[in-house]
Amino acid sequence: MAAAAAAAATAVEEDLWSSMLSNVASSKRLPQKSILVLGGGADEQKEFVDALGGFSPDSRKQSRRPPVANEFALGYTYLDVLDAEQEDVLARLGLYLVSSPTPAFTPLLKPLFTPELLPDTLVVLLLDWRTPWTWLRQTRRWIRLLRNIFSQLDNDAKEALEEVMKAWEARPRNFGETGAIQVPGAAPEVHIPLGPGEFDEPLGLPLLVVCQNADNIETLERERGWKEEEFDFVLQFMRTILLKHGASLIYTSPSTPSSLQPLVYTCLSLPVSSKQALRHNVIERERVLVPPSWDSWGKIRVLRDFDVEGVGAGWSVDIDFSPASAAEPDLDTPVDGGAVELYEEVIRDSRGDDSLAALRPKGAIEMPPVDMQEFLSAQLEILESKKDEEKTGGTGGGSSSSAGGPGGPKNAMGTVGLAETDSRVRDHVGPVQFNVGGIQVDADDMLRRIKDRDAAASLDPAAMAAGGSTGPASPGGAADGKSQNEVLAQFFSSLMNKKGAGGKGGSAGK
Repeated sequence: MAAAAAAAATAVEEDLWSSMLSNVASSKRLPQKSILVLGGGADEQKEFVDALGGFSPDSRKQSRRPPVANEFALGYTYLDVLDAEQEDVLARLGLYLVSSPTPAFTPLLKPLFTPELLPDTLVVLLLDWRTPWTWLRQTRRWIRLLRNIFSQLDNDAKEALEEVMKAWEARPRNFGETGAIQVPGAAPEVHIPLGPGEFDEPLGLPLLVVCQNADNIETLERERGWKEEEFDFVLQFMRTILLKHGASLIYTSPSTPSSLQPLVYTCLSLPVSSKQALRHNVIERERVLVPPSWDSWGKIRVLRDFDVEGVGAGWSVDIDFSPASAAEPDLDTPVDGGAVELYEEVIRDSRGDDSLAALRPKGAIEMPPVDMQEFLSAQLEILESKKDEEKTGGTGGGSSSSAGGPGGPKNAMGTVGLAETDSRVRDHVGPVQFNVGGIQVDADDMLRRIKDRDAAASLDPAAMAAGGSTGPASPGGAADGKSQNEVLAQFFSSLMNKKGAGGKGGSAGK
């Protein structure tokens, strides 16, 4: 009896310690959130991870950047959610990366949608402003693929999807400036009902669409002839179809800070600091931000007159997808009267625009625009190399400076002589002319003729005398003729000096 009592006491003590250790372990366990990143290439996905984690090249966080494995099929990386002081870890994000909407990836994606993971999962779709004419077709392919995967889940996972959407739809409609839900004049438990076109086609998980490289908007306007109407059309179209899924929208650029991080945290119900308050923006075309549970048909029409009803109905037709084979569905099945067809009629691939091609000369080679940051980096390298050359060649510049003179070689500062400078100025400005007695006289030409005559007279005075008089030329006559030439030369030189002193900055006769 005593042995049995001792064994029972030991068992109770072990159970007590086990429960205590379990409680401590669960209290230290970090909340896990999952983000499924769809679309974009390997570089675009890394840009998204860097923007979400705040990893800029000059940031102190760069050393804590986790590796990103996204070269093949299903990629993965993780991020830590830190507190306001950037010290304690509040949660951990697991990012799963898929580039291509291929039905062959379905077996890789299905394990991500379990009843335990679904309540803490966000779907992010990456689009690129370098090819905005492909947005609707890409979005349709991904929506069809996700719907096909969700249809193959077990009953427990489907029930979890329904619970997630019910909780998401139950969010109040007014999204406040601070990131909290604010309904003026209403009690906290009162919810505004859904508006028309909102959550008509629930996906099952919250969706965020990120349009990257928004700095390419300026390139489309400058080189492809896009106008404000095209940019507004794209924005209104995307807002209309995303409203049907209760999705969010944001434009991002690598060179511009964005609200991507607080938007993702809000979608995952993670804490957001007051410094990162979300503010909707549909006016600045490069910084668009549509938070969850904020948009409506009325707000879409404010920007410009738009057929939200027709576009919404067309999108429902596009994604009403019943593949003949669930294992290998054709995600590009064409649909008549869908929203994709309407979108691509207006937003076309401008790279092959015949009207723009007709303006280019035949045989011309079209050069792609160089990124501004790459251009500036190249120029910086050139300037640095020039600076190094000047430092290394500074000791040998004294000999060249001593040889510098009017019309001489370059001096140590790299400038030419005064006479050569005046010559370049005259070549740029043109001949100096004067009006003498109603006759336009070219001063430079007149000086040249006088100098040529003096040179000819000094070389062959006998021929000059024979051609100019019947007798031999006297020394006095030659001297008088030479003095007259000098007087004429000085006269025209003085005219040029007076006329060109202010414009040329120096005398041509010196």
